[in-house]
Amino acid sequence: MNNFIFENATKTYFGKSCVKEYLASLVRPYGDNIMLAYGGGSIRKNGIYDEVIGILKSLGKNVIEFSGIMPNPTYAKVLEGAALAKESHADLILGVGGGSVMDCCKAISIAAVYDGDVWDDFWASAGVFDFEPLPLGVIVTAAGTGSEMNGGAVITNEELKIKTGRDYPKCNPKFALLDPAYTYSVPARQMVSGGFDTLSHIMEIYFSEPDEDNVSDDISEALMKNTIRNLRGAIKNPQDDTARSNLMWDAAMAENRIIKLGKKTDFECHQMEHQLGAYTNCNHGEGLSVLHPVYYRHIYRNGLTKFARFAVNVWNIPCEGKSEEELAAAGVEALEDFIREIGLPTTLRELGVTEDTDLKAIADSCSLAPGSYKKMSHEEIYEILKECF
Repeated sequence: MNNFIFENATKTYFGKSCVKEYLASLVRPYGDNIMLAYGGGSIRKNGIYDEVIGILKSLGKNVIEFSGIMPNPTYAKVLEGAALAKESHADLILGVGGGSVMDCCKAISIAAVYDGDVWDDFWASAGVFDFEPLPLGVIVTAAGTGSEMNGGAVITNEELKIKTGRDYPKCNPKFALLDPAYTYSVPARQMVSGGFDTLSHIMEIYFSEPDEDNVSDDISEALMKNTIRNLRGAIKNPQDDTARSNLMWDAAMAENRIIKLGKKTDFECHQMEHQLGAYTNCNHGEGLSVLHPVYYRHIYRNGLTKFARFAVNVWNIPCEGKSEEELAAAGVEALEDFIREIGLPTTLRELGVTEDTDLKAIADSCSLAPGSYKKMSHEEIYEILKECF
């Protein structure tokens, strides 16, 4: 394995009624002003808002609400939240939602206390902290991104048509509350796309060097199998507590940095989807479902051993009578079959992308991830996007 340093500062509380049991004690040490951040208002319909606001009010906290955080959160929304946090002298941000809410809140935690240009200094390039971001706690209502246990935040600059992410350990939430029951009301489409986002994260870590025996790859295989099995279970029965619990922890495990240890990682597919999203605002998990099989057909011959292992250990494809290349190709086909099985799109047309969409501009705007088995170029990414269309 490669050398690594591991850090994760988020204290995580998992399980039924964890919000009711722990939230009061977690927010009590902070000041009186709590900025409650959430998305489009679904938490007001499913009872989560009432439970959270009741706990905060019982402590005598002054709650400042910041709502309307959208999927693919924008830099403009970050600045809006930062202005509110400054104006209200917020002592803690409490983000309640899925990955978009959590990502936006992390960026707000920087912008609320930083006087410079947050985009230029922390998203366009890696930033340096000589200050402490505003403290953040999160309550997860949708599983998928794993944002609850890292400092990562993906933000879209609409003016520049750039969607990019950074992972700053200082932006790790101070605490994260994960009650699987909070995910029950998530629409089926969102649940499935979130589950595939989890699978995508694991695959993009797994399909990278080193290829010799290592702990991270073994854990990744177990997580991929668990995600696949429980996504099927949750589709069959959305109220299956075992399936929803496993999916919630799969998401956290995929992005709490543990399986990245000693790995190069390859997030080229995410880079492509980020720019696809910046230009089209497509659903993140659905964008990934279209891109992954096509991307992997472009690179699997450069990582035959790992792709063949994926076929055997994750999809249980018999290896007898098959060459390593045949196994590797069969693993990619099994992935695409699974995508169809769970009802996710397999073409850009299904995402609403039209012939007027400038695929060349999207390809040229993509960052080139250094961890890919095959050195990518903007020309090949353009070919991938055309094949996906």
